[in-house]
Amino acid sequence: MTKPLHHQNRGISARLLDQPYLLLLLAPLFWGGNVVAAKLVVGEIDPFLLLGARCVGATLFILPFSWRFLRADWPVIRRTWPLLMAYGAVGYALYNVLLYVGLTTTTAVNSSIETGALPMMILAANFIVFRVRATWLQILGVLIAITGVMLTATHGDLGRLLKLDINIGDGFVLLACLTYTAYTLALRFRPDIHMMSFMAVAFSGAAITGVVMLQLFGPGIGSFATIPSMSATVWAVLAYVMIFPSMFSQVAYARGVELVGANRAAPSHNLIPVFGALGSVLILGERLEPYHYLAAAIIIGGIVLAEWAARRKILA
Repeated sequence: MTKPLHHQNRGISARLLDQPYLLLLLAPLFWGGNVVAAKLVVGEIDPFLLLGARCVGATLFILPFSWRFLRADWPVIRRTWPLLMAYGAVGYALYNVLLYVGLTTTTAVNSSIETGALPMMILAANFIVFRVRATWLQILGVLIAITGVMLTATHGDLGRLLKLDINIGDGFVLLACLTYTAYTLALRFRPDIHMMSFMAVAFSGAAITGVVMLQLFGPGIGSFATIPSMSATVWAVLAYVMIFPSMFSQVAYARGVELVGANRAAPSHNLIPVFGALGSVLILGERLEPYHYLAAAIIIGGIVLAEWAARRKILA
């Protein structure tokens, strides 16, 4: 799709939506910031309460922007609402609560590096589940990247895998990655509706799921009443996760793909661990250990090899 014609009096937001590479920089920045924000309030707010507040707040924030699209897509939504809400329950609620619980016992740097292998997990899952053809070089790249993830999860000692001795927090983060991989694979069955309609219904499903999990596994629905007395940091984090990783990142990435195509936009996902790790060091004051550098180099090497193999396959 070509860019819209330039008009002299267009607003700032309209001009911003015509800058694909800025949009594809902002999306991973907001996603990477989700890890840092959640780690920032560990001990101040229960992870299930953080999830519930985020999902309910994000749904309320998105609805005014999506209302006209919901009306246009209503015939399709009425037939497929259970599937649409399931996307939110798995891809938004379950993924984020596993991530938030994991962050209570592992570092944001570890989480950022581990989530950086998501593209490789998705490639591997597509090959296993849908038999999407992959070259041996792509498979090798996946295995290399996953080795880097395991190096991070075992804190630099792969021998701990033989003893099943993995930090519980890293285990939850890896489960979150597997959950998001399943969500991504299921997107091929997504009904053909506008992105804003999809987000509104999916986040409604996430909100319901978040509230149910808060009641079953967290401090209960009544804990919402404790939020007003919490610190300004908690309020800032809640505002951030409700708006930026939830809506703005999705819109920025979708518009970036629209302008330059999925193939050219896909590598921007590799910036998520970069921004996450950078924020962990600058904002949280976490330290980068030698195994972090080694793991990052291994993961990047695997990603580069797999993407080079994919481009070579397309050109062949």
